[in-house]
Amino acid sequence: MSERFEPVDQHWEQRVLESFARQGAMTLLGARILHLKPGICSIGVAYRPELSQQHGYFHAGVTSTIGDSAGGYAALTLFDAASEVLTVEFTVNLLAPAVGEELVAYGQVIRTGKTISVCRVDVEAIKGGKTTVCAILQQTLMRVEIPS
Repeated sequence: MSERFEPVDQHWEQRVLESFARQGAMTLLGARILHLKPGICSIGVAYRPELSQQHGYFHAGVTSTIGDSAGGYAALTLFDAASEVLTVEFTVNLLAPAVGEELVAYGQVIRTGKTISVCRVDVEAIKGGKTTVCAILQQTLMRVEIPS
């Protein structure tokens, strides 16, 4: 069961969207934020052959990358305006081939503290309206102060 979180920064949504827009990796992938609320972020990416591996599935690197960002932005929604987030570590379990027209990562904060947050991320491949969980991540993130 997930805890309901309250953001400490009233401009959290704008700050997260601006940060996401500065991410070159997300731009390169064509990723977009689909859903955002305190402690939650989902990111989607449409299939393109350039994002695939040799069998035509989404590459595991793409799966991991959008998962990492979904968890990171879920955590960032709860930090103050003088903070950014960095991933300390994550573990990814690839459960099924990432086959579909779209890949969506659903990040959710499990616990947040003054410095460290822990997130869970489910990544689903969507094909013909059917979703398949293709990966799960557990992630530890660190709050860092924005250099002035």
